[in-house]
Amino acid sequence: MEWGTTRLRLDALREDDADALFAYRADPAVARYQGWRPASPAEALDFIRAQQQVSPALRDCWMQRAIRRRSDGRLVGDLGLHVPADADGSCEFGITIAPAHQGQGYAREALRAVLDVVFRQYGMHRVHASIDPRNLASAALLRSLGMRQEAHFRESLRLHGEWVDDVIYALLAREWQ
Repeated sequence: MEWGTTRLRLDALREDDADALFAYRADPAVARYQGWRPASPAEALDFIRAQQQVSPALRDCWMQRAIRRRSDGRLVGDLGLHVPADADGSCEFGITIAPAHQGQGYAREALRAVLDVVFRQYGMHRVHASIDPRNLASAALLRSLGMRQEAHFRESLRLHGEWVDDVIYALLAREWQ
């Protein structure tokens, strides 16, 4: 299954993406705000192989999609979508863009495509994202998409050996244009 935009293609991660996925996901500046940081290219490859078993129909697992430039097929990031087992029209997403490709509008473009899919194709009622409030770029991105901050949980997550805050941004289908 492929989703996309004029500039981007959102499709399955491939085994030959392992080195690129490892390179940006293991970058300390990127990993600071991520729950998953691969320890090696082999771990990134294992992750990609595990993702080959995941489909949009499955509940209670993260479906990770590659974000690629259409022009050359280059991996610029990845996007995850999670529909909880007990969800009744609600899902969560997360996005990571490689540092070399940040600031070019790829995250916003990819998220607009995904929001269209989850609201119009999958009929979701609500989507949300969970971010570290120190990640100012992500907060600005979510607000630019019309999402609102609904909660701020103080030191509610243990991430990379420290207690961090968790901020929830959300959007309803009727709010998406």
